[in-house]
Amino acid sequence: MQDYQEPPFNPVPPVVWAVLLPIIAVEVVLSLGSSGYVGGTGAIGWRQEALQMFALSPQMLDEMLARGSWNSDYAMRFVTYMFVHASFVHALFVAIFTLALGKMVAEVFRPLAFLLIFFGSGLTGALVYSLVPGLERWLIGGYPAAYGLIGAFTFLIWARLRSTGDNSARAFLLIGMLLGLQLLFGMLFGGTPDWIADLAGFAAGFGLSFLLVPGGPQQVLARLRRR
Repeated sequence: MQDYQEPPFNPVPPVVWAVLLPIIAVEVVLSLGSSGYVGGTGAIGWRQEALQMFALSPQMLDEMLARGSWNSDYAMRFVTYMFVHASFVHALFVAIFTLALGKMVAEVFRPLAFLLIFFGSGLTGALVYSLVPGLERWLIGGYPAAYGLIGAFTFLIWARLRSTGDNSARAFLLIGMLLGLQLLFGMLFGGTPDWIADLAGFAAGFGLSFLLVPGGPQQVLARLRRR
């Protein structure tokens, strides 16, 4: 007999909502303000003001390194940039990636490990992006952190394929497809260097997963060696 008490959708782990709800809340406020539904005429510029306050410029790291001093506002932006987006569509796709991949990752990793992957990937993406010479475009949005979740998901597939003796390169089909789409859209509509941060976030998510997977790297290595 069918259990009608079961929810129609699998529940999303709370830790995923912990990173997703701030993205949604910020975008709802900015979108309503841009549309004139809240805040009056002054709210139309809320998004631009938020970008000025929370987005990350590559020159910020250069300036801190040149001065040899810590700037709390600049340092904060290595985290806050993930929660402010250029448009509703930008935020929507980040939210979709975070929800879909985050659910699968959070069902395997502990909540703290999930947070370390999400924020560690976002921080790594921002650092790598800031260290690339000649970049001037500001970094905004949660794609590097979301790509970190893609990296963690890829790690899970890679480890499973290695343990069964299958071709582990198949685990990288998703990231290959996404980067290919980015390249295609860049050729058609003009590209941006944001993919550097996205790729760095993916690499960080994959690498951190090796350290944070339940049982630790020793258990992963032991499983792989038994095959």
